[in-house]
Amino acid sequence: MKKTEFAFNRVNFLLLAAGMAIIIIGFILMSGSGSTETEFNADIFSSMRIKVAPAVCFVGFISIIGGIMYRPKERDNGNE
Repeated sequence: MKKTEFAFNRVNFLLLAAGMAIIIIGFILMSGSGSTETEFNADIFSSMRIKVAPAVCFVGFISIIGGIMYRPKERDNGNE
């Protein structure tokens, strides 16, 4: 690897950005009003908050790991 080359290329950064966006979407799906001492909000136990949003966040974390681990194929220019 040359000094002028980065460890990540454009594809890696795009995968990292997509993973981060997916995680943010998952956290938005988890958000909402909670219960207070005077009023119970049954929405805190909805399947969106308990099942779907954590799964979306998990997919985002896996895509970030994939973005870090992705290594593009090296081109063989015949210069050996």
